[in-house]
Amino acid sequence: MRDADPGLFGPASVTWQMHGDPMMWIAGVRALYLQALHPRAVRGVTQNSDFRRDAWGRLLRTADFVGTITYGTTLQAERAGAKVRGIHRRLSATDPDTGERFPVDDPALLLWVHCAEIDSYLEVARRSGFPLSDAQADAYVAEQCEAARLVGLDPAEVPDDTGSLAAYFEKVRPELAATPEALEVFAFLQGPPVPRALLPLRLAVWGRATALAYAALPPFAHELYGRPAPAVPVTGRRLRGTGLLLRTIPSYVRWQLPPGHILKAVGRLGPGTHPSAHRLREQERSPG
Repeated sequence: MRDADPGLFGPASVTWQMHGDPMMWIAGVRALYLQALHPRAVRGVTQNSDFRRDAWGRLLRTADFVGTITYGTTLQAERAGAKVRGIHRRLSATDPDTGERFPVDDPALLLWVHCAEIDSYLEVARRSGFPLSDAQADAYVAEQCEAARLVGLDPAEVPDDTGSLAAYFEKVRPELAATPEALEVFAFLQGPPVPRALLPLRLAVWGRATALAYAALPPFAHELYGRPAPAVPVTGRRLRGTGLLLRTIPSYVRWQLPPGHILKAVGRLGPGTHPSAHRLREQERSPG
């Protein structure tokens, strides 16, 4: 007997369709570049985790969390959120400029991490050709207020459409800087350590992926990092080309990769509930 619990979002949501797109991996790397530009947020990471030695584990744990809260049951999502909140609650960091000790779960820091992630997912998806109308983009931002709640934010204080998301970035922009910690993250993302056997793969695949993720950042981020980026139209073409290429990989092949959140969700909810960009097109044609 199937468990009919659709989870926090469900198969009719924009989140359900978009998070199944393979370009979300590029978006995730863009989010890391962007998140590192908040001085306190990046210090919270560098002072509390050995990301240099366990970068891949960290990336996979983040992907697992997003997959769980998107495609897992309500209970699984709530438990994942409680685990993250519990970890953050115990952590703090020091601002080297002032000597002040601050909690990692400061709502301002959690909000920055959330908004940088959601903006990255949305920007990369849309620029790479994923079919989202303006109304669906707004719906996605609103849906992600649930994800913000899980990590400890008050949903009422979180941007709930693309306009308020853009306004948030305008407001927070003066606080951002390319600190030594941010530049350390930048350098790390350019060439993370891998076993010698995987070095050719890193050179062939990772370098292109991380370069594209960096190019997809907003202009203010390029300015802060002080590294040039391709012109916006060039980046747009590369994003669309990469999206077309990755989407030629059959979904049933991609979904076999562990931990298999999508396959588990379809097994739980039944045929026809798999993520599909076509469903968004159909919803746009028949909004009623």
